[in-house]
Amino acid sequence: MTGLRVVPTWRHGRERLYVCLTDGRNIAWYDREAARINLLADDRREDVLEALGPFLTGSVTVGPPPVPTPAELARLTLHPDDDLAPNRPGEALLIALDRDPGPAHRLRPDPRRLALTAEQTVGAALDRLDGAGWHTLHSLTLPGGDRVHHLAIGPGGLFSIHTLHARKQRVRIADPLVTLGRRAPEPLLRRIRADAGRVSHALTAEVRPVLALVGPTDVTFTTAPREVRVLTDSEIEGFARLGGVLKPADVEALHAMARDRKTWTHL
Repeated sequence: MTGLRVVPTWRHGRERLYVCLTDGRNIAWYDREAARINLLADDRREDVLEALGPFLTGSVTVGPPPVPTPAELARLTLHPDDDLAPNRPGEALLIALDRDPGPAHRLRPDPRRLALTAEQTVGAALDRLDGAGWHTLHSLTLPGGDRVHHLAIGPGGLFSIHTLHARKQRVRIADPLVTLGRRAPEPLLRRIRADAGRVSHALTAEVRPVLALVGPTDVTFTTAPREVRVLTDSEIEGFARLGGVLKPADVEALHAMARDRKTWTHL
């Protein structure tokens, strides 16, 4: 027995198998697509190979990771339970629905499932920005039960994004109120600004609040929203054109900080 454990993670459909010590620290990872085992501790090579043995397919390359950046090394020291990067869009809703699916037959759709659809739609659009130098973290839970649906970090800065399912409905905005269809108005913009402020405090960096509307038929503004940027899901990929705020090293450093669960526990 090697005393090591193998922890699988998924990101954008790509699997990595991390090899962890008993205290949770990573000492190697296996990238199936690249057919490579990256070792951080060469003296544990045989133990790592034994632990990964059941998972290996075909020939693999074994060696140190190719010129890791400081941000990558910081990420690898995270205990898997503390790493928020593997969170799927709507992670908290997926867990809630798994625990309590609700009645099999409903007169109206479960609002949690509509909210999940919205988060998955916006999350997929944000994840497609990875090639443009952006990183997105999904479903960040803050102390007190609040949740940031998405945190986008890239050349254009940091954005705390709240999604709202508005398919085939009119949306009227009179800061801080947001009215969806025939529902009663809610002071949603106040909450979005507050969440962005908490994220800014945790990361000691400017974070801009965004409301992402999924599938609205029309959006009207009675009062222009203060600070909050309002977008539809079809406009999310426009973030790729934003730049001039953060250098690549700053993006990596902020992403490494934001993905650590401990960053958010003392807000």
